[in-house]
Amino acid sequence: MTGPRAAPSIAIVGAGWAGLAAAVRATQAGWQATLFDMASQPGGRARGVQVDGLWLDNGQHILIGAYVRTLALMHTVGADVTGGLWRQPLELRYPDGRGLKLPPGAAVPAFVRAVMNCNGWRFRDRMALLTAAAGWAATGFRCSPALTVQALCQRLPAPVRQLLIDPLCVAALNTPASEASAQVLLRVLRDALFSGPGGADLLLPRRSLDSLLPQPARTWLQDAGATLKLGHRVQRLAPDGTAWQVDDEPFDAVVLACSAAEAGRLAANVAPAWAERARVLRYEPIITVYLQCDGARLPSVMTALLESPQAPAQFVFDHGALGATPGLFAFVVSGARGWVDAGLEATAQAVVHQAVQAFAPGTWPSPPQVLKVLAEKRATFRCTPLLDRPPANVAPGLWAAGDYVAGPYPATLEGAVRSGEAAIAGLRLAA
Repeated sequence: MTGPRAAPSIAIVGAGWAGLAAAVRATQAGWQATLFDMASQPGGRARGVQVDGLWLDNGQHILIGAYVRTLALMHTVGADVTGGLWRQPLELRYPDGRGLKLPPGAAVPAFVRAVMNCNGWRFRDRMALLTAAAGWAATGFRCSPALTVQALCQRLPAPVRQLLIDPLCVAALNTPASEASAQVLLRVLRDALFSGPGGADLLLPRRSLDSLLPQPARTWLQDAGATLKLGHRVQRLAPDGTAWQVDDEPFDAVVLACSAAEAGRLAANVAPAWAERARVLRYEPIITVYLQCDGARLPSVMTALLESPQAPAQFVFDHGALGATPGLFAFVVSGARGWVDAGLEATAQAVVHQAVQAFAPGTWPSPPQVLKVLAEKRATFRCTPLLDRPPANVAPGLWAAGDYVAGPYPATLEGAVRSGEAAIAGLRLAA
C-alpha cells in the first residue's frame, strides 16, 4: 500500500506582484511553493522605501476599479483594501479647473455626462470625442495593430488630445502618444471606461503599497507553509528530465516571475529564442519627485498637469488629502527618458518650478522643498505598435510571469497579477 502522493513542488523566481500572485495561487492549488528574490523584501517595482522616517513607495502608483484580479488577490491575503485605498470616480482636473470628471453610475451614460460637462471644451470638442468613442465601440475597441495613439486620435480637436488623450496615454502606457500602441490603449479604455460601473474609479494608496500586497502576501505564504528565500539571486536553471533544477534544487515546475532581463538570463540555455525576445524589450523610466510643504493643500487628491519641455510632471498627488502624510506631494514624470538624461537634480528643480507656476498664488504657504527623487529607469516596457512580447509558456513545466509577457494590457500591476495567475493555471492544465 502506497502513502499519499507528495504535493508537487514549484519554484517561483521573483517576488514582485506577478511572483506573489503565482505563489499564492499555487499554494491554494496544493503546490509546495518556494519563492526566490534577489531583494531582501517582496514587491519588485511596487515596493515601499523608508525616507526620513516615512514609508513611501518607490514610485507613485495608481490602481483603478477594473483591477479585479489585483483586488481579489489583496482580499485573499487579508489586506485592508477599504482602509488602504482611496476610491473615487475618475477625475482628470487641471489646476485651473479644466478637465473631466466621471459621475457615478452605469459606464456609458456616465462617460457621456462627463464629456458633455467637461470644463474647458467647446461643444464641438465634446461631440468629436463622443463620435470617436462611438466609433471605437462599434469596432469592438479594435484597430490596426500598427497604429499609434497619435494616429488614432489625429482628427480629435487639440484640447481633447491635450487634456484627455495624452495624459491618459502616458498614465496607462508610460509611452508618449506619438509612439504608443493605439490597440493597447483602446483595450484599456474598454475595460476601464466601458466595462461596468466603477471600472474607471481611481484607487489611490493611502499608505505604502507594502501594506496592500507584498507584506500581507508574505505573511499569508509563510503561514500557509510556503518557503521564501529573499536576498537570493537564482544563478542556474536547468532541465532535469520532466522536472527542473533551480540552483541544484529539484522542482516539478518553475515560474520565472523576475524581470525580463533576469528571465532571459536564466532561460538563455533552455529556450534561447524566447530569451532573446525578452532581452530586446525596450523600457521607459518613471521619476517620482516627492515635495514637502507644510500647510499646503491641493484642490484634488490627484491633479493633472500640463507637460512641457520645462515642466516634467503630468500628475501630482496630495498625500495629505488622501489621509496619509499632510504636506507631502508626489509629482509623477512618466515617459521620462529625457529627464533621466538631464539628471535627477535638474528634474527636481524643474518640478519645483512647475509646482509653483501651475497653481494659484497662495497654494504653497512656503516654497516646496524636495524630500526625495526616485527614478525607476526600467519602470515599464515601451508599449509600441506591433511589439513582439514573449509568450508566457517558455518550455514544458517552465512559464514566465510579468507585465511584459504577451497579452492585451500594458505594464500595470493588474497585468502582472493576471500573468502570475495565468502561469499557475497553465501549469495545472498541463499537469
